[in-house]
Amino acid sequence: MSEPRKLLSGATGDWEVVIGLEVHAQVLSKSKLFSGASAEYGAGPNENVSLVDAAMPGMLPVINGYCVEQAVKTGLGLNAKINLWSRFDRKNYFYPDLPQGYQISQYKDPIVGEGEVEVELDDGETIRVGIERLHLEQDAGKSIHDLSPKESYVDLNRSGVALMEIVSKPDMRSADEAAAYYSKLRTILRYLGACDGNMEEGSMRADVNVSVRRPGGPFGTRTETKNVNSIRFVKQAVEYEARRQIEVLESGGKIDQETRLFDVATGKTRPMRSKEDAHDYRYFPDPDLLPLELDPAFVERIRLSLPELPDAKKRRFMRDFGLSGYDAAVLAADKDRAAYFEEVAKGRDGKLAANWVTTELFGALNKKGLEIDQSPIKAAALGRLIDLICDGTISGRIAKDVFQIMLEGGGDPATIVAEKGLKQVTDAGAIERAVDEIIAANPRQVEEVKAKPKTFGWFVGQVMKATGGKANPAAVNDILKKKLGID
Repeated sequence: MSEPRKLLSGATGDWEVVIGLEVHAQVLSKSKLFSGASAEYGAGPNENVSLVDAAMPGMLPVINGYCVEQAVKTGLGLNAKINLWSRFDRKNYFYPDLPQGYQISQYKDPIVGEGEVEVELDDGETIRVGIERLHLEQDAGKSIHDLSPKESYVDLNRSGVALMEIVSKPDMRSADEAAAYYSKLRTILRYLGACDGNMEEGSMRADVNVSVRRPGGPFGTRTETKNVNSIRFVKQAVEYEARRQIEVLESGGKIDQETRLFDVATGKTRPMRSKEDAHDYRYFPDPDLLPLELDPAFVERIRLSLPELPDAKKRRFMRDFGLSGYDAAVLAADKDRAAYFEEVAKGRDGKLAANWVTTELFGALNKKGLEIDQSPIKAAALGRLIDLICDGTISGRIAKDVFQIMLEGGGDPATIVAEKGLKQVTDAGAIERAVDEIIAANPRQVEEVKAKPKTFGWFVGQVMKATGGKANPAAVNDILKKKLGID
C-alpha cells in the first residue's frame, strides 16, 4: 500500500483527509432541460416559467437535445465513458421551490460513466482525480427568505434549468487538491463552452464531501457541505470540516452523516439536516420520458468537434514555445488568456512573450480588477512592443515605461517611443562619453571595482541613469569592462 500523499496532525496522531466533490454545472443553453422556457439569468421573479416548470397538471416534459449534446461533449472532455443507453428517474422529496414534488434526474443509468481529470498543483505535483459519473438533471427553484419578516417567496426562474452533476471519486487528500480540481474542472467546462463557470450567478457550485481516517484505514463517516460557490470557499470548507471532524473523533465523539452549510462570513460549516441515502428519495424511472439511446456516430461527431483542451494546449505551449510546465499551465488555465498569449507569441520568442503576458500584463490587470478581454493593451500592440525590444529600438527597462503609458491610455508602442524620444542609444561614441564621465567622477569606486568585481553593477546603473535608461545595455557592459580593465 502506497504512503498517503497528505496528512494532518492531531493530538493523538496523524489523520488522512478524504475528499470528493459533486459539482453542479449549469448547461449553457438558451432553454431549459424539459421545456422551452428561457434559461437566461437575471430575469424578474417568475418571468421565465412555463407550465411544465410550474408543474401544472397534464404538462409533459420534452428533452432538450442540445443539453444532451453538451453532456456528451463534457463527458468526452473528461476522458469519460459515454453510455449509449441512459434513462431519467424521479428523485422524490418535498421542498417549496420544487413544484412537482420530485426532481427529474438520473440515478442508476447516467449518460456519462467513469473518467479522469489531470490536476496540476501549485508545487508542481500532478495528481489524477477519477470521475465517477456525470448525469443530467433539472434544477430546483429558489426560496427567498429575506424580503419579509413573516413570509418566504419562491422564484421558479431556475426551476427546470439543465444541470450536469459531475461526481468525483474520493481521490483528493487536501484542501489544496480539492480547490485545484474544482478550478481545473471549471477550466475544462469553459473551454468546451458547456458551462460559463460563473460561480457568483450560481451556474457552478459544489457539494463538498469530507471524511477523515487514520492513514491507510477504512473510510470514515462523511459529511456533505452543500452549494459552495467559489474555489476559495471550497478550500475553506475542507480545511474547517477536516479539523472539526478530527477534534470530534479525538475527544471520543462520532461523526454524524449529515448535510451541512458553509458560512462565508465565518469560514465555518454548520449542520443543515441528516444526510439522506438513495432509498430515502424513492427513485424510480420517470414514466413520461423514454430512455436516451445515442447513436455511436452522434458521439463520434461530437468527439471530432472538440476544441483543443487545456492539457493538450499546455503540452503544445511547452513544445512550440519552449515554456516551462508551470508557465504553460498558467497560460492554458484560461481559454481567453491562452488565446491572447498565442497572438502575442506568434513569430516571436515564446519565453519572452510569456514573461510579458504572465508577469507584466496579468499583474497589471489583477491590480485594476480587469479581465483579459478588458485589457487596455491589445495582444497585437503588446507583440509590437516586444518587437521593439528584440530589434534593439528600446531596452527592456524603457519597454516597461512604454507599457505603463499603453496601460493608462492605449496607443501604438512605436508611436509612443518616437513621441517621447525613448529610442535606445546605440551610438558607441555617445555611450563612451557617458562612461568616461562616470569613471572620472568616481575614482574611489574605480579602485573598489578592481578589488571587488561584484560592484561592477553600480557603474552600469550609473551609466543607464545618465542616459535616461536609453543606452544599449550590452554596449554599456562592453565599454565599461574595457575602460575598467575587467574581464
